[in-house]
Amino acid sequence: MSSALSIINKPGTESKIPRSPRAYFWYVSKPFKWWVIGAVVLVILASLLGQSSAYFFKLIVDAVSSGKPELAIKFALFYPIVIFVEQLLYRGSALLIRGWVVNTKKYGYDLLSQQLMQHSHSYFSNRFAGSLMSKVNNVCGAVDSLIPELLWTHLSSLVYVLVTIGFLISVDVSASLIFILLIVVLLIFNRSMSAKKAQYSTEAAAATTTMRARLVDVISNIQAVRQYVQVPREEAEIGELTTKLAAANSRSWGYTEKMLFYNVCILFVFSMGMFWSLMKGWQAGTVSTGDLILILALYSQITGTLTFIGRAINKTAQTVGEMEEGLDDILVPFEIVDTPIAQPLEIQQAQITWNEVDFKFDEKAVFDNFNLYIPAGQRLGLVGQSGAGKTTFVSLLLRQHELLAGLIAIDGQNIAEVTQDSLRSAIAVVPQEPALFHRTIRENICYSKPAATDEEMIAVAQKAQAHDFIMELPLGYDTMVGERGIKLSGGQKQRVAIARAMLKDAPILVLDEATSALDSESEVAIQKALETLMEGRTVIAIAHRLSTLRKMDRIIVMENGKIIEDGNHEDLAKSGGVYERLWNHQAGGFLQDE
Repeated sequence: MSSALSIINKPGTESKIPRSPRAYFWYVSKPFKWWVIGAVVLVILASLLGQSSAYFFKLIVDAVSSGKPELAIKFALFYPIVIFVEQLLYRGSALLIRGWVVNTKKYGYDLLSQQLMQHSHSYFSNRFAGSLMSKVNNVCGAVDSLIPELLWTHLSSLVYVLVTIGFLISVDVSASLIFILLIVVLLIFNRSMSAKKAQYSTEAAAATTTMRARLVDVISNIQAVRQYVQVPREEAEIGELTTKLAAANSRSWGYTEKMLFYNVCILFVFSMGMFWSLMKGWQAGTVSTGDLILILALYSQITGTLTFIGRAINKTAQTVGEMEEGLDDILVPFEIVDTPIAQPLEIQQAQITWNEVDFKFDEKAVFDNFNLYIPAGQRLGLVGQSGAGKTTFVSLLLRQHELLAGLIAIDGQNIAEVTQDSLRSAIAVVPQEPALFHRTIRENICYSKPAATDEEMIAVAQKAQAHDFIMELPLGYDTMVGERGIKLSGGQKQRVAIARAMLKDAPILVLDEATSALDSESEVAIQKALETLMEGRTVIAIAHRLSTLRKMDRIIVMENGKIIEDGNHEDLAKSGGVYERLWNHQAGGFLQDE
């Protein structure tokens, strides 16, 4: 299956997963077609046998009426055997359906998870993590529900109806025509109302997703909620969302009951006509008592199916609506994809060139004809007030957005024409807010190199000044850090992130406020480790604490996406320009807003 996944949805390429619920359903079921075929065959056989078993009532009554009690006893004893075989067939179908459901659900989770992880940085910036998880669950859960619903409800009902029509035709043609007309009317009526039901179901699914996303957002930021004493406000807003959810569910439920009431009325009218015809035939002698009992038995078995045909259609419509709501958001086109001829990036010296780069973010120009050359092995510092373009600079280097014009090249290779994975493998990033997983410290450090030995892991932890505090923890490197590293202090998280970047050993290093969460004493030690890490690498360092950039080979000052000053610390600090003003205005080593 893993090989199938890589072919279906190769990383860095556009997704081939269908967006329509029906197409998606068959797409994820196709690899398990033999489970599908086997389950369908067994359900058909079981349904045929189950509905046809009513024929034994006719045989028993006719045998008694003909004065053949011995024959009636044989038919009566044979009836439980038929029911037993029917149940065995259903249990066999259940085993096959289990295989179909389990495998298809896993396959769906694999596909959609892979799909999500290939979306761009912008995609995740505009969506809640809880909302996306809810949508994936809705889609995979819908397939889980649809499979038994389609087989044990819709397919079985179809077989029941066909068997009933067949027996009715053999008994009374007029009654069979009335029954067929009943089925047609029920289908047309319920089909006409299913669109509205699907709309209500989609609205309910969307309301559920919104409520869950808000709740996850609050839980994820519970410390801020408490610190700013906003629990009542959040409770009130979640209450508003649950009220909307209740209203949406109420509309959907009420509409279903309305359909059921209409179905009961339609069934009553046509049943009266059908049984009037049957009784006329019985009085005329064209319909035997056994035939009448047969039709009564058949009809009693199928009445529930006919009454709730609307509910079955509605449930399917609701499930499809939930699938559609999820697929519409998950399967949007990728913003950034590898070109068909993309090749792995080949690093030789790690020199970086920005050539006439244009870029807008939310219709706001960030870079306009931006040019920059960073020689191999140079340590470059980026300085500028908020909004100068520093963070966007790093995002574009990692190809988290597409350029409007121009190019960024590494060793002469346009990063838009190499594979995204190879590009990001060549760059190690230590962000201002380290991204830690709810896993052990060992797993977090070794995330950049899963096959690393304990010796390698400990070595980078020591260089990052993390080893000592890790060993003081109850489980050492096997300590769980909590969601987003909540069990660690800001400085501890940053040291783990630095150790992870060291272990990656990439030729290009990006430090985005890498020491901002450290105290002064730790920073001195970390700076020494970073100096060792920076040797032989091309480095881009962003810092508000200008003292951390003093040893950079080169510093550029950015303002509104443009380079306004370029030089080393000594020269810029005496240039009488922006850098000197920022340096003189520092308090405690940080830039101050003016």
